[in-house]
Amino acid sequence: MSFVQNFPFFSIIIAMFSGIVSAVISGKKARNLSIFAIGVTTCMSAAVLAYTWKTGESYTYMMGHFPAPWGNEIRAGVLEGLTALMFGVVMLLSVMGGLDHTEKDVEGSKLNLFYIMIDLMLSSLLALVYTNDLFTAYVFVEINTIAGCGLIMIRQWGRSLSAAIRYMVMSSLGSGLFLIGLSLLYDVTGQLLMIPAKEAVAQLAATDAYVIPMLVILAVISVGLAIKSGLYPFHYWIPDTYAYATPAASAVLSGLVSKGYIFLLIKILYRVMSPEHLMESYTLDVLYWFGIAGMMMGSIHAIQEKDTGRMIAYSSVAQIGYIYMGIGLGTQAGTTAAIFHIFSHGATKALLFISAVGLYEASGGERDYLSLRGAGYRNPLAAIGFTVGAMSMVGFPMLSGFISKLLFATSAFENTGKLLPTLIALAISTTLNAVYFLRLVISLYRPEKRKVDEVHRDSWNLRLAVVCFILLNLVLGLFSQPIVRAIGQGLIMFS
Repeated sequence: MSFVQNFPFFSIIIAMFSGIVSAVISGKKARNLSIFAIGVTTCMSAAVLAYTWKTGESYTYMMGHFPAPWGNEIRAGVLEGLTALMFGVVMLLSVMGGLDHTEKDVEGSKLNLFYIMIDLMLSSLLALVYTNDLFTAYVFVEINTIAGCGLIMIRQWGRSLSAAIRYMVMSSLGSGLFLIGLSLLYDVTGQLLMIPAKEAVAQLAATDAYVIPMLVILAVISVGLAIKSGLYPFHYWIPDTYAYATPAASAVLSGLVSKGYIFLLIKILYRVMSPEHLMESYTLDVLYWFGIAGMMMGSIHAIQEKDTGRMIAYSSVAQIGYIYMGIGLGTQAGTTAAIFHIFSHGATKALLFISAVGLYEASGGERDYLSLRGAGYRNPLAAIGFTVGAMSMVGFPMLSGFISKLLFATSAFENTGKLLPTLIALAISTTLNAVYFLRLVISLYRPEKRKVDEVHRDSWNLRLAVVCFILLNLVLGLFSQPIVRAIGQGLIMFS
């Protein structure tokens, strides 16, 4: 076995061990250790991607060398390596961009606690990407929930505390439904590893056994993960959660957390469930129509918002709707578009939240779009970063958002029954995106009545993060074909 094949396991353990060590060291040392752990695990993910791309096949790593059904497995392929790499890059830049504000917003004695939560979040996301065991997935879903709640409430501020409570209530409901679904699946199949479970499910489908229980299992698991990922109408925890956390936490929560749950749902739908059960349950159709509803309603709420942070958060509701719409198309092209949009939205939304911080600081701490008038002259780099992110969300050429919408449109032609609704939804949603994003971008560059006394200077790490996020967006937009091919190859290995 090649040494690189150990890297998925190593990356999960390094992130967890970093969190354990951070509990007994100072905040600054915990910060440095966390950044080091994110960097190392990201490099490991890149190595896994390169290895699986070269070999052209996925592989299974048995924990403790015990085979199914007793052992616990990790499975890695091109798609897992690429997803873990993107998650690592976005998390590293998000933490770097929010360093200064994290130290301002978090009480000094609790600074190491913030980085413990970051480490646990990284570990859980990597585990959700790599695990081939359903119960292990549930364990890390709970770790992810606890870490997310800690990141939200770490500011010890009224709005962040209420947001954390709302997040915990909704996440607990989603986790409970997910656990019920896994328990029923184990009762029916006797398996927790994904591949043996798929074989058992296929046998049930061939004999028409347990038809109703399987439909219930599929529905409960899908609803549980939809709640946790913020699919409309289960989105009401998102606005305050994303808007009132620290900048680094907002970027991580909006860019990555929901995507980990969606990636897990894709694994279950295509690696565990049979095509017969998917067709008979109409699960993909339900996800498709709720995705379209999220695209519309999230954008409508964003237009009504005056607070910039909440506007960006409601935009995430719409973008999550895009992802579910792609999954609901039920084709490989639709799933490819959904996964590419996971990458695009993760990079772009983190850029928006990090850039918005510089705009707030250049506007006396005000967050409504009227108070941000002229902020583009007071903080040019932050305004450029926000503009690039906004243009990407609208779908301007050369940016990642344009490629996402192009992929969604072209994939719709493979499912003629959903072609017209998909194209109409894309057109309406893009128009609504333009209304609230371009309104703010125009406001940033409208000349002020008062003279600008001084150009605001951000810290070097925030400027570096903004520049890197802009470059990442351009890479996804200008060099999308190799990434799309990698996703397609990964999906073939995946299922």
